[in-house]
Amino acid sequence: MNSTTARDRRFWNPYLAGALSGLVLIGSVGFAGKFFGASTTFVRSAGMIEKMFSAERVSQMDYFMKEAPVIDWQWMFVVGIFFGALIAAKISGTYTLQALPDMWRRRFGTSILKRASAAFAGGVIAMFGARLADGCPSGHGLSGSAQLAVSGFIALICFFIGGVIAARMLYKGRDAQ
Repeated sequence: MNSTTARDRRFWNPYLAGALSGLVLIGSVGFAGKFFGASTTFVRSAGMIEKMFSAERVSQMDYFMKEAPVIDWQWMFVVGIFFGALIAAKISGTYTLQALPDMWRRRFGTSILKRASAAFAGGVIAMFGARLADGCPSGHGLSGSAQLAVSGFIALICFFIGGVIAARMLYKGRDAQ
């Protein structure tokens, strides 16, 4: 057994993880009556932060009249994703505290400005797309396909194609490991 195979055994089986995600989605709809989604959480968080400095301004914004900047089930869902991933990494023995992943160092070098600019630009593009589409990939793809919505399957296909294109552009055929 080579070292790559031994290392890969520590990771969760993707089929099991997918099935568990499906069960969480079913539980979310069954208990809370809500489908998965995460992008609104980031917008609401920005609203909560701005509310600390100018509550009156936030209360007058059209978006926040419709989507109140509060801690709700979706906000807790996103927090749960973070802690769930942390626990899974700790249990599997794959958790490492690393200032800069090797893959990013190889692609963007050691320049903090270059890496920060790329990460910021990617985040802006992702959030712009999520807001433009009125939801995020998890909302459109996972929840939409769970409802057997054609738009959900189209969204998933487009996300995968976009991911492949972005990975090829960023890493130019280099090994991601």
